[in-house]
Amino acid sequence: MNETTSLPEEEPADAGSPADPGREHLLAEVLALPALPGVYRYFDAQDAVLYVGKARDLKKRVSSYFQKNHGGTRIGHMVSKIVRMETTVVRSEAEALLLENNLIKTLNPRYNILFRDDKSYPYLKIVSHAFPRMAYFRGAVDRRHRYFGPYPSAWAVKESIQLLQKVFHLRTCEDSVFNNRTRPCLLYQIKRCSGPCVDYIAADDYARDVANAERFLLGEQQEVMDGLQAQMMAHAEALQFEQAAEIRNQLGALSKVLHQQSVEDNTGVSTKDADILAVKVQGGRACVNLAMVRGGRHLGDRPYFPAHVDDATEIASTAADGDTPDDAARVSPEVQVLEAFIAQHYLDSEVPPLLVLSHAVSKTLIDALTEHSGTRVSAQHQPRDARRAWLDMCIQGAQLKLARLLSEEGSQQARTRALVEALDLSPENIDTFRIECFDISHTAGESTQASCVVFETHKMQNAQYRRYNIEGVTGGDDYAAMRQVLTRRYSKVAAALADKDSGEPAGVRMPDLVLVDGGRGQVSMAREVFVELGLDLSLIVGVEKGEGRKVGLEELVFADGREKVYLGKDSAALMLVAQIRDEAHRFAITGMRARRASVRTGGSRLEDIPGVGPKKRAKLLQRFGGVRGVGHASVEDLVTVDGISRELAEEIYRALH
Repeated sequence: MNETTSLPEEEPADAGSPADPGREHLLAEVLALPALPGVYRYFDAQDAVLYVGKARDLKKRVSSYFQKNHGGTRIGHMVSKIVRMETTVVRSEAEALLLENNLIKTLNPRYNILFRDDKSYPYLKIVSHAFPRMAYFRGAVDRRHRYFGPYPSAWAVKESIQLLQKVFHLRTCEDSVFNNRTRPCLLYQIKRCSGPCVDYIAADDYARDVANAERFLLGEQQEVMDGLQAQMMAHAEALQFEQAAEIRNQLGALSKVLHQQSVEDNTGVSTKDADILAVKVQGGRACVNLAMVRGGRHLGDRPYFPAHVDDATEIASTAADGDTPDDAARVSPEVQVLEAFIAQHYLDSEVPPLLVLSHAVSKTLIDALTEHSGTRVSAQHQPRDARRAWLDMCIQGAQLKLARLLSEEGSQQARTRALVEALDLSPENIDTFRIECFDISHTAGESTQASCVVFETHKMQNAQYRRYNIEGVTGGDDYAAMRQVLTRRYSKVAAALADKDSGEPAGVRMPDLVLVDGGRGQVSMAREVFVELGLDLSLIVGVEKGEGRKVGLEELVFADGREKVYLGKDSAALMLVAQIRDEAHRFAITGMRARRASVRTGGSRLEDIPGVGPKKRAKLLQRFGGVRGVGHASVEDLVTVDGISRELAEEIYRALH
């Protein structure tokens, strides 16, 4: 069941303003909510999602947001922005939990704990073949092959492949190499492969090694060792001592690995598949460290850093104060972050049967995971013996990785502050200080391209980078190229800022600083553009190469007439400027090279011809061996390609000549 409640956009009243008719209407709708489990969503005047929450009692939970004036707290700021609400009633709290986290991942609310949706885990693949090979794999699964994992990192997969090479001598070469070998490769010489490519091992023996490798990856190590022990004794009894010695070496390698990496509980029973999760919250940031145990082997760990920790934990804790005592007892930031990670991470990922946790989490959450995955999931937060050791290592990893993050962010914040102070700027909020940097790149005037990179909230914002193809200027004229890109970037912004009544400025913002890679010439060109657009000249700063173009000797040139500034080669402000300038240069030159390659090879020229789509282009390239071959073909040659009429052949011929 869905319900929607709206508040007039022109009257977003304060949470403590009951006289406002829109707010009174909203409160009346809140009072009409059922005392049933469900999920609620809050929206602001721009219809952006503010918060998604769940409740076992919708009426009680949602009412807790509006029962008192929260003042200038985070929850007060959020409630003051609410103009619309949606609710969905479900059958159980477990369903509410799953729906809540599905919506969080889909809608990215401003005040929820958000984990980046990074499910690109690598796997170890055993490719189906008469002589199967091992391979590193990341991507969509093909059921013809077998997959083991997931692994927390590429390094973990490659380490496992090396281990299996040492113990079971399975091949890793591509089929094209395997099918054309006439003598064994170096891997055979160093005893990392049994040489199936040249029939140095029988198919049955190789199949047995593959089966043992798969059983080892599945955690059946003892069974594998028992089988190898029996083979070794059989070879010894047959006086085949070399073969027995090889198996003895295999057993030694396996024993060493199992001794180092197996996880056993206090009963001596090995833990085959488990995830170990530790959380650390400090300084407004949080880290969840995930360590993976698969097949009884510890595969490594992987850190996750959520967003909106401060806002979300305060809002959840305040809301819980109005709910049941059970909820209020579990509102520590660590528990909230850990529960958010478990719910979001395992929503569309495989969940192992055991979770070893640094903090106790809701039983409802674990039950919901069991119901959702179809696998019986248990959680343990006070383990003993070896599991305790693994959890301690995971906790230490979370602490170290969060400390490193805070150190790096502190360093970036210090650089931002140093630049603001060096340029005597007065931003409204240094944490949202925004820099846009422009660079021009070309090769002897060919394929000119401009880049715009963005630095905001003390870090580079890759998603906001932009490239501009420069057209209609003389090749190599960097000044004209800079004029074009700045005009294209800021003309619409200037128009929106000038028209205060259009409603557009709400989503438009000028940067606090505009960097251009260049000296007085580029700055003069930027000045002309800003004068024409009526923008603030004090925003423009040029990065001029120093004497001999040496790094660390750069000077800053200003468009508003100030004297040049040399920050000093050890200046934190110069380090930040150099970082942003170098990123703009990298982004511009990679785009320029890609465009130049496309132009030189004519890669896009065929698709630019009306009537030639990807399929016909592929047929043409296959028939004539490339774009150059198509260009040399006559009309009569072109019409021999399936799907190419004479009219289209003539059009292609004209376009390429």
